[in-house]
Amino acid sequence: MIERVWQSRWHPLAWLFWPVAWLFGLVTALRRLGYRRGWLRSQASDVPVIVVGNLTVGGVGKTPLVAWLAGYLQDQGLRVGVVSRGYGRQSRGLVTVSDGQRAEAEALGDEPALLADGGLPVAVAERRSDAVAALAPSCDVLLADDGLQHYAMARAAEVLVVDGERLFGNRWLLPAGPLREPLRRARHCDLVAVRGGGALGLAAVRRLLPGAAVFQFDVHADRVESLSTDDVAPLHTWAGRRVHAVAGIGLPERFFNALRRAGLQVQAHPFPDHHIFRPDDLAFGDDCPVLMTSKDAVKCRHFGDRRLYQVSARVEPGPGFREALNAQVNRLRTLVSTP
Repeated sequence: MIERVWQSRWHPLAWLFWPVAWLFGLVTALRRLGYRRGWLRSQASDVPVIVVGNLTVGGVGKTPLVAWLAGYLQDQGLRVGVVSRGYGRQSRGLVTVSDGQRAEAEALGDEPALLADGGLPVAVAERRSDAVAALAPSCDVLLADDGLQHYAMARAAEVLVVDGERLFGNRWLLPAGPLREPLRRARHCDLVAVRGGGALGLAAVRRLLPGAAVFQFDVHADRVESLSTDDVAPLHTWAGRRVHAVAGIGLPERFFNALRRAGLQVQAHPFPDHHIFRPDDLAFGDDCPVLMTSKDAVKCRHFGDRRLYQVSARVEPGPGFREALNAQVNRLRTLVSTP
């Protein structure tokens, strides 16, 4: 329901919420002004922090992009860590995972746990600056998964992630629209990464953000991996098979449609974003395989259910994206080498 409201400026509820959105925008502008003028303090770090975030609420593919960026930076010879608030975790305070330790989603949150499973040092804290301070001594650069609006954490660069299909909705602020900050905020970001949407989506974002460094990437369902054995197979080899598909992500239909495009017969089971799965959630009364995203799998791998599989994702950067990143990496190297 709310998605339909946020996609149109003519929906009655959008107009009903507009006065509240105006007040929200005023508070947001005053808060940002406070940090820009120095009335509110940002916590600086000894190492550069790259924030990967979005202006809209809902899932746009930040975490897969963070994982890809981390690998890219590591290939450049940099030691990379990830910081996050750890949304949905059942712990409090600062929690860190490093040296390939097995991460538990209950302690870190599902998205940080997924990143830690890839071998990255990860720290979560209510105050992201605390997480930054914990990892800074052992890293050359830190990636903040979300946190574009967390101005208490100083940053060296910002990567704005945009959904190439939904774009910025009706371009109104919460609660009349999906924006956390006005659209003009995007002009201050170093890179704008548009997920999917094809040529039309890329052109639309460039039209809305003239002068911004806008590039495209996409996330493709790649492999099917068992959660209880070493079985791994390309997704296309599952074509024709009947499966249950579960997804506790921002846009479950994106996952279900990816499986359908690969030729699978999908019985879809959407769950709320960051849902904490229990074995009963996956009891569908038959022995058909149950496929899920990697983000959901970190919460289900201890179930010991041989029906469960995760579908891993592959990030594909579009033309010019790597070259733009190279320019940012060269700038960051200067910051890393500055005493």
